[in-house]
Amino acid sequence: MAGKFTELAIDCADPAALARFWCAVLDYEVQDEDDEIVTIGSPAVPGGRTRPGPVPPALTFARVPEGKTVKNRLHIDINPTDRPQDDEVRRLLDLGARHADVGQGDVSWVVLTDPEGNEFCVLAERIP
Repeated sequence: MAGKFTELAIDCADPAALARFWCAVLDYEVQDEDDEIVTIGSPAVPGGRTRPGPVPPALTFARVPEGKTVKNRLHIDINPTDRPQDDEVRRLLDLGARHADVGQGDVSWVVLTDPEGNEFCVLAERIP
């Protein structure tokens, strides 16, 4: 039997604030929270670890003392499903994201950072 991707852990300075940002981005909700770790996930698929088949992965934000220093080696890609890419980028900027240049050049996706500087991409294609 193969493993199932159910969760992505993200180190951060303020788990609650970063969780709020990503809840707004992904339409997720807080599933578990304490001072050091906050886990968010899809309200449509609670208990993803125990469900058969693919599930939207949860995100876990863990407080760490050190700050982010280099470009992410792993990042999240966002696919807008109900609006054009430009509208989604504006929405994310309003939530606190910032534009980022990671050397991507002239590409179809837009690179942004979350409030703690973690890079993520907003893709042009609408793939639900």
